[in-house]
Amino acid sequence: MRKDGYYSSGQFAKLAGVTVRTIRFYDKQNILKPSFVTEKGARFYTQEDLGRLQQILLLKYLGLSLDDIKELTIADEDYHILRNQLELQRTLVQDKIEQLQLVQKAIESTVATIDSNQHVDWMKMQELIHLTSMENTLKAQYQNSNNINARIRLHNLYATNQEGWFPWLYNQCEMKSGMRVLEIGCGNGSLWIENMDRLPENMEIHLTDASQGMIRDVRRTIQALRMEKGMKGEIVGATNQALENRRTPTFKYQVLTAEKLATLHQTYDLILANHVLFYVNDLEDTIEQIKAHLNPGGRLICSTYGKNHMKEIRELAHEFDERISLSGDVLYEKFGLQNGKGILEKYFSRVEQRNYEDHLEVTEPEPLLEYILSCHGNQNQYLLDRYKDFRNFLTKKTKKPYIITKEAGIFISQ
Repeated sequence: MRKDGYYSSGQFAKLAGVTVRTIRFYDKQNILKPSFVTEKGARFYTQEDLGRLQQILLLKYLGLSLDDIKELTIADEDYHILRNQLELQRTLVQDKIEQLQLVQKAIESTVATIDSNQHVDWMKMQELIHLTSMENTLKAQYQNSNNINARIRLHNLYATNQEGWFPWLYNQCEMKSGMRVLEIGCGNGSLWIENMDRLPENMEIHLTDASQGMIRDVRRTIQALRMEKGMKGEIVGATNQALENRRTPTFKYQVLTAEKLATLHQTYDLILANHVLFYVNDLEDTIEQIKAHLNPGGRLICSTYGKNHMKEIRELAHEFDERISLSGDVLYEKFGLQNGKGILEKYFSRVEQRNYEDHLEVTEPEPLLEYILSCHGNQNQYLLDRYKDFRNFLTKKTKKPYIITKEAGIFISQ
C-alpha cells in the first residue's frame, strides 16, 4: 500500500539515516508514533514526523535520557522550551569540561605519587572515584535551576509593576557599605545579578543554597558579569584581612541548607530568605539559628506568598484536568503572608510587613505553559500525553489578557 505524502517505515528510516529497528523502538517507547497505521498494522510517517525524529536524534546526541526526550518532542511554535533545554545542556557541558579537567589533574597527581613512592595512595584513589561519579547528580541540580528560571520569566514578561520584584526587594534591604550579608537559598542569584551596579563598596555577600548545581551556576554567572563590568573582588573563601583591603563587594559561595546555619562561624548585619522559609522542615529551629547569626541590631528580611498568589494558574490547570495539582504542599499555610508575622514575633522584638503590589496580564500561551510544566506537582503525569490539547487550551485563554493575582511580600524582623 502506498499513500501520498506518507513514508513507509523503511523509507522513513532511510531518509533519517537510521535503522527500521530504531524507528520501531521509538514507537514502542511512545516517543515517536506513526501518523497513520493500516488495519494490517503497516506504519506510515509524514514530513512532520521526520522533523520530530531529527529533534529526537539531536537530543539523544546531546545526552538526554529517553524520558527527557519524550517530554521535549514539541511543536515548532514551542521552540522556546527546546531552547531552554539546550541552554541547560550547554551548562552541563561546561560543567563536564571543568569536571574532566579536575579528573585529569587527579589522575596525573595519582600517577606521579605512584612513580615517586612506588605505592598506591588510596586516599587519592578515593578522590578520583568521587570526581568521576559527580556527573550523576549534575542534571537534577541544573534542572531545578531551569525550573526557577521558567517561573521568574513569566513574572518578568507580564508583571504590571514596572519596578520588578528583585529591584523592589533590593530597595527594602537598605544596603550600606561594609555590611556583611547572608542569603539563604539564593536560587539563581537574580537579586544580585539584577542589582549589581547598585551594590555599595566593601560589602561581604555570602550566598548559600542547598543545590550544588545552583551554587555553581550562580558563581559562574556573577563572575562573568563582574568581569564584563571590570569589577574585581570575586573570590571564594577569603580571609578577613583580604576582605578589609577590598573596595568592591566580595561574593562567597557555599552549598548549605537552611537547617545547617549552625555550622557557620560568623554573624551578619542582614540575612535574606527569599521564598525559602516555607520549605524548611523545622521552621522554629531555623528561625532560632537565623537569630543567633544576626549582629546586634541586625535584620532578617524574608519573603513569602499569600493564599491568593497565582490562584488563577492553579484554577486553569484544574479546569483542564481536575486531577492536576501544581504543588504537593500548601506552602502559605506553613509560612505565608497571613501567618508569618505572628510566627516571627515569637523571636523578634519588631516585625514589619510590606506587601508588593502587582499582578500579571498574560497574552501568550508559551511562557504560561512553561511555568506550569516547571511546577513541583503532578502536572507532567497528565499533560505530556495531551500536550497539544493543553497548549490549544492556553491559547484560547490568553487571546485577551489573562489576569493572574500576585500576593507576595516581605517581613522585616529586627
